[in-house]
Amino acid sequence: MYAEVLVEYGVKSLDRSFTYIVPNYLKTKLKTGMKVVVPFGHQVINGFVINIKNETETDNLKEIISITNEEFALNDELLELGKYLKEVSMCSLITAYNTMFPSSMKVKSIKSNYNLYDIYLELVNKDIALKYVKNNKRAPKRNELLTRLLQSETIMQKEYSSAVVKPLLAENLIYLRKETKYRINQNVSNISKPKLTLDQENAVSLVELNKANTYLIHGITGSGKTEVYMSLIEKVIASGKTAIMLVPEISLTTQIVNRFYSRFGSDVAIFHSALSAGERHDEYKKIFLGEVKVVVGTRSAIFVPLRNIGIIVIDEEHSTNYKQENNPRYHALDIAKKRSLNHNAPLILGSATPLLESYARSQKEVYKLITLDKRIGDASLPKITIVDMAEEYKKRNMIISEDLDKKIKEKLLKKEQIMLFLNRRGFTRIVTCKNCGYTYKCPHCEITLTYHKTSNNLKCHYCGYTVLNEEECPSCKENSLTSYGLGTEKLEEEVREKYPQAKVIRMDADTTTKKGSHEKIITMIENEEVDIILGTQMISKGLDFPKVTLVGVINADDSLNIPDFRSGEYTFSLLHQVSGRAGRSKIPGEVIIQTFNSDDKTLNFVKQNDYLNLYNYEMNIRRLLKYPPYFYLTSIKITSKDYKEASSEATNVLNYLKRSLNNEVIILGPTTAAMFKINNIYRFQIILKYKNFNFIKDSLRNLDEVYSAHKKVSLEIDINPTRI
Repeated sequence: MYAEVLVEYGVKSLDRSFTYIVPNYLKTKLKTGMKVVVPFGHQVINGFVINIKNETETDNLKEIISITNEEFALNDELLELGKYLKEVSMCSLITAYNTMFPSSMKVKSIKSNYNLYDIYLELVNKDIALKYVKNNKRAPKRNELLTRLLQSETIMQKEYSSAVVKPLLAENLIYLRKETKYRINQNVSNISKPKLTLDQENAVSLVELNKANTYLIHGITGSGKTEVYMSLIEKVIASGKTAIMLVPEISLTTQIVNRFYSRFGSDVAIFHSALSAGERHDEYKKIFLGEVKVVVGTRSAIFVPLRNIGIIVIDEEHSTNYKQENNPRYHALDIAKKRSLNHNAPLILGSATPLLESYARSQKEVYKLITLDKRIGDASLPKITIVDMAEEYKKRNMIISEDLDKKIKEKLLKKEQIMLFLNRRGFTRIVTCKNCGYTYKCPHCEITLTYHKTSNNLKCHYCGYTVLNEEECPSCKENSLTSYGLGTEKLEEEVREKYPQAKVIRMDADTTTKKGSHEKIITMIENEEVDIILGTQMISKGLDFPKVTLVGVINADDSLNIPDFRSGEYTFSLLHQVSGRAGRSKIPGEVIIQTFNSDDKTLNFVKQNDYLNLYNYEMNIRRLLKYPPYFYLTSIKITSKDYKEASSEATNVLNYLKRSLNNEVIILGPTTAAMFKINNIYRFQIILKYKNFNFIKDSLRNLDEVYSAHKKVSLEIDINPTRI
C-alpha cells in the first residue's frame, strides 16, 4: 500500500506528489486528506496525503512515519476544490490545501492538538461500589465520592484530589470519562423572529432551493436583507441541509452572529481570523463532525468542511475583502460558485451597492435579480447634504464644517448618536521639516510614514517599520518638524476638544487589535454608552445602530483620488454604505459629506441615492476604456530586491507576451506598480485585457513555470484583480 504525499514546502519546484510506503500499523487508519509526518532528504517534515494506491513503479521508497492528527481529513469535495483553487489562482497545490485549513491544522504547523476535555468520574459496578462503602470506614472522602456516584450524581474529576481518585481507579471501582469541551458555546435559541414584510416574503419566495442558481439581492440599506437570508437558511435547515453565511469584516460578525445565535442557537459555528487558534480549531471540529448547521464567517469560511450544503450567502458582495491579495489570490465568490454547483445549492449575493459586474450579470439574466427598495418599518433613507470644504477653509474650519458642527451639537442635545467617517488611520499622514524639506519615509518602502500620537511613533502601514518621533529633524538637526494630513487619531483629538461633554470612541485597525475589542466597542454603542463613533471603513458596512441619526464624512475625496478605474464605484459604494448607518429606526437620519469636489458626479449620485445612474455612467466609461465587465483583467507583477533585474525581466516578460499572445489581448506596460517598492522589493507591472481566459492561460502557465526556478526575480500573477 502506497500514499502520494504533498510536502509542506509551497515552492513551485516541489509542486508534485512524492510516493511513500504505508507501514502496516497505519494501513487501517490512513485516509486521503490526512496530514502526515514523512522523511524528506535528510529531514523529517510534514506532508499531506492526496491519494492512496496499491501499486507503484517507483523503487527505493521511504515509509510514512506517522499520522499527525487522525481526527481530521479533507473530504473528496474539498480535495477537488483544492485542485480548482490551484487552477484559478495559479498557486501550488499544497498552498491551496493549506489555505483551506485553520491555523492549528496547516500542514507546516507543529502543534495540532488543541482539544480540551471535561473529565468525569463514573462507577464501574454499582454493587461492588456499595460493598466497598459498607466495609471501608477509614476513607471518608472515598466513601463520599462513591456515595455521590451511587446516587447518580455527575462528578467532575477536578472536584476531588488525586489522593482520593487514584486509589479508586487502582481498585477498578471507578473510571474516567472524557467529554469534548468547546471554547465557544451558545445555547440561546427560539427568540421571537420579526414578521417578514411583503417585499421580504416575495424575496424569499423567488429563491429556488435545490438548484444552483445565483441570485443578486439589490436591497437599499436598512431594507432587511439579513432577515431574508435567515428565513432562507431556516428553510434549508428544515429540509435537513446546511448553510454558509459570509460577511466581509470581522466587525460585522458580532452583530450578525448574535442574530444567528438568537435564531439558531448551538447550530451556529463562527469562523474568522480574530478567533484564537484554539477557538478556530474547536469551531472547525464542530463543522467537521456535523454538529452545526450554519457557519457564519469571513472570507476563509468558504472552505469549511460542511456537508450537504443547501445555501451559500455572501453579504455585502461588493466588498474587496472577499479577494485575497496574497498567494493564493482567490476570490471567495469564485469558490462559492464552485461549491454551489457541487451541492446544487443557490448562491445569494446581497448588497445595497452591488459590484458593477454583478449588476451587469443580473441585467443579462446570468444572475436572478431581486430588489428590496424600501426600508423596514417607518424608516426612510437619510437626507444627504454636500458641503464644499473650499469655502469652509476660508472660515478656518479645517476639519469639521459649520454645518456638521451645528448638527453634531443638535444631536448631542437630543441624546442621539453620531458617526464620523474618515478612511485614514493614524494622527497625521506626513511629517516633514520646514527648514530643509526632509520627509520621514520608510527605508524599505516608497511611502511616507504615518504619525501615531498615542505611541509617539511613525509607522509604515505596508511593512510595519516603526521609528520614534523626535522633536529634532534627523537631517538638519533643527526643531522644525511639522505634520500634514488628517488621520482618525487627530480627528478624535479634535472631536474631544470641540465636544468635551460627549463620550467618544474610535474604531479602526489601531483600536481593534486586542481580542474581543470589536465586540466591546459594538456593545458600548448598542448600550448607548457612546455619543460619537468615529472610524474607518470598518464602521461603514452592515452595522445597525438605531440611535445613530447623523453621519459625517470628513473627507470624501480620499477614495475619489485613488488612481484606479474603480475609484468612482468604490467611492459611491463606500459613501452610500456609511450613509446607510443613519436613520435606521423611526428617527430620521441625516448625512453630511465634506469635499473639495462638490460638483463631482459620483458624490451627487450618492446624494440622490441613485445607484442606477451611477451604474449607467460608470458602465459607459468601462465600455469605452475596455475595462470589466466588457473585458477581463490579469495583473502580472515582476518583483525583485534588485532594481535592474526587475526592470530587465519586466521587459523580457513583455517581449514573451507579445510573441505568444494573439491580437485580441491588450498588453499594457511594463510600468512601475502603484506601490513601487514594498519591504525592499521593487515591483513592475504588466496588465492584460482580454475577453477569454483561454487566450492567455497557456502563456501565463509557461511564465509561471519559468520564474518558479528564477533565483532573483519572482512573478505574481493576479487573475481578475480588485485593484491595479
